[in-house]
Amino acid sequence: MPARASRRSSISRDRISRASRSSSTKIATASASTKQPEERVVTDTLVANSSERIERARAALAEKPDGVVEAIAAKADVTPAEILSILPEGAAVVVPADQFLPIWDDMSSWGDILMIVHTEDIVLEVEGALPSGSEGHGWFNIHGDSPIGGHIRKERCTQIAFVDRGFHGRRSCSVWFMNADGRAMFKVFVRRDAEKALLSDQLARFEALRSKLANA
Repeated sequence: MPARASRRSSISRDRISRASRSSSTKIATASASTKQPEERVVTDTLVANSSERIERARAALAEKPDGVVEAIAAKADVTPAEILSILPEGAAVVVPADQFLPIWDDMSSWGDILMIVHTEDIVLEVEGALPSGSEGHGWFNIHGDSPIGGHIRKERCTQIAFVDRGFHGRRSCSVWFMNADGRAMFKVFVRRDAEKALLSDQLARFEALRSKLANA
């Protein structure tokens, strides 16, 4: 991967783990000479909590490196985004949320894909083509001749990750639309053929789009 891509090849922990790192980073940069004893205690506690989260995340991932990201995150008591951030280099390539529409438009020409919505209560899987969307009344509205339809709070998307990793022993490629809570709003997966191999045409489109945006 080109040098520019590598710099963007993993999700920044400062962006995806605001609750655990943003505050500690800002406090830690203040001059030690100006801190009161109470401030030092707060800083030390936040840094320790951040380190503990990373350690828990890494331990959980090591136990099941090709497992379900949400399950790994739940075991470590961290967010899915924090798990993505510690995947091997290149396994989670992040691009800005302002690429939502170009990405959606490109994927709408991939043919039938697999869309997954994963919450604590349901894992919803739908196969179909992504319809073209339009914005109105604060929603990104998708309608068309496809089982996939509805309304998306597009402004809730803070970043988009191209995830390319092993999943239960097989390569899995997907596009995750992430929110500020560090969770996937929804994911679009490259589909598989009858032999469980990734569809070559969709895989090529996934890789081309990832490369294009990573090098933009």
